[in-house]
Amino acid sequence: MATPRTRTAPRKVLGRLSLPERAFVADALRTETVGGVLLLLAAVAALIWANVPSLHHSYETVSHFRLGPGALGLNLSLAHWAADGLLAVFFFVAGIELKRELVAGDLRDPRAAVLPVIAALCGMAVPALVYTLTALTGHGSTQGWAVPTATDIAFALAVLAVIGTSLPSALRAFLLTLAVVDDLFAILIIAVFFTDRLNFAALGGAVAALAVFWLLLRKGVRGWYVYVPLALVTWALMYNSGVHATIAGVAMGLMLRCTTREGEEHSPGEHLEHLVRPLSAGLAVPVFALLSAGVKISGGALGDVFTKPETLGVVLGLVLGKTLGIFGGTWLTVRFTRASLSEELAWADVFAVASLAGLGFTVSLLIGELAFAGDSVLTDEAKAAVLTGSLIAAVCATVLLKMRNAGYRRLCAEEERDDDLDGIPDMYEQDDPAHHLRMAALHERKAAEHRRIAAERAAAARHGLAEVAGGAGEENERPA
Repeated sequence: MATPRTRTAPRKVLGRLSLPERAFVADALRTETVGGVLLLLAAVAALIWANVPSLHHSYETVSHFRLGPGALGLNLSLAHWAADGLLAVFFFVAGIELKRELVAGDLRDPRAAVLPVIAALCGMAVPALVYTLTALTGHGSTQGWAVPTATDIAFALAVLAVIGTSLPSALRAFLLTLAVVDDLFAILIIAVFFTDRLNFAALGGAVAALAVFWLLLRKGVRGWYVYVPLALVTWALMYNSGVHATIAGVAMGLMLRCTTREGEEHSPGEHLEHLVRPLSAGLAVPVFALLSAGVKISGGALGDVFTKPETLGVVLGLVLGKTLGIFGGTWLTVRFTRASLSEELAWADVFAVASLAGLGFTVSLLIGELAFAGDSVLTDEAKAAVLTGSLIAAVCATVLLKMRNAGYRRLCAEEERDDDLDGIPDMYEQDDPAHHLRMAALHERKAAEHRRIAAERAAAARHGLAEVAGGAGEENERPA
């Protein structure tokens, strides 16, 4: 006789995180939020530096100042060092995040991975389509189709920090995971579409260096003095190969082990990410923004953003394409799978987070430089379009999130509630009998205290009535 098939409960989309995942996300978001605020300040500083007439020349001088060994093909401008060198650190952290998500996070479970993957793919395909249609309609260049496809998680979290919204951890984790998948596809776009010529000797050397890196990790070799020089050699070879040098950072991040073994509190990948993430968020990305975001802005330039097909395509791709793509991808996932949206959230929340993903900054600026290489005017216009589109997306997201902020505060308060004071939020202990015994004892103590107070009040009331009754009529021997 065939055994009856057990029905699996529908999976909740954007449901409650596990306690370890919640702790990891909270730690990562704290660092990214601080880095995002620094990124915001760096972008503002770059705009001021580049647009004050007395300072503009110094900005150009600094960003185009060249240094490095020319014999190794590394005599680069500071702006180039920031885009190819410092961003390799950013992509190294992205590689570790991706590896961790694949082996220990949401992407480990194929059912859970469907949502961020589909949302990220739609959130990249729709902006690219919007840009292409806009460019073709206006008879412009389609080379910038990839510019509005990237989401800047640090910038998005900086906006959250500035507006002070109490976004629930599930939505924050969705935004973080979405950005990790987004980064992966952005890396693939850079590697596939922006590699013009290959130096196979340098590429072979880079692959060999990565193989040595992987072998040393497998053998358990420790010591920064081994890996830092090897990482620099790998990066230099990758740069000279014609493949964008940031790919070296991603490859090394993916090679790190992100699972713990017996006796380990943290995996090597998590430990290294904890060390390098502040360097990435606090130095690498803000310096890149400082040297890349300084574009001349005037009334005419801002007007051109909305009249030229290339720049209008970037703005529409970030503001409309990202929002509709991510929201549509999430809705399609729920519509055609057994998943359902968490009861604590509404589709308006998903739409607000999708609009927040329209903040394309770091990777969008990088892709803009690659897409329009050789055309400095169009490169600066694309940067201005990225800044404009990101600003519009930030304003729209702020309005939408503020409308729901009261509900978010209630959800966050419920997430943090710890009535039994054991250091673990109560919502994570609903299946623990010990928790319910502690709560029963707590309520019994409260009930006993309320009974004592009630008895004291009743006794005081009886005593007061007795005094009134005993004293009645004493004055002039008449009833009071």
